[in-house]
Amino acid sequence: MNIPKLLIIKISHTIIWLFFNVVIFYILYTAIFNKIDIWVWIGVGLVFMEGLVLLAFKMFCPLTVMARKYSDSTKDNFDIFLPNWLAKHNKLIYTSIFAVAILILAYRILQA
Repeated sequence: MNIPKLLIIKISHTIIWLFFNVVIFYILYTAIFNKIDIWVWIGVGLVFMEGLVLLAFKMFCPLTVMARKYSDSTKDNFDIFLPNWLAKHNKLIYTSIFAVAILILAYRILQA
């Protein structure tokens, strides 16, 4: 069975995207409900590491760079199973949610 490389990248990219969604919304949930634990800090670290990776790759996911070898598509979702509008605005949407979570988290810490 020969699975196309672009399909493998799209599946992997989508799974990683889902993982980071869970992490970001977990951080937001725990900050809102003041249920801060060690997993929050691990999640914050993971999201910051992802940010550093994006900075290192000029704001592109390394999987996007890899997928570019297998597609000439100009769509924003050529490398991930997301609607095009979400793929296009993904960084803005989730950075904003993460920033709100961090602000609430900072408030909780300073309140303690």
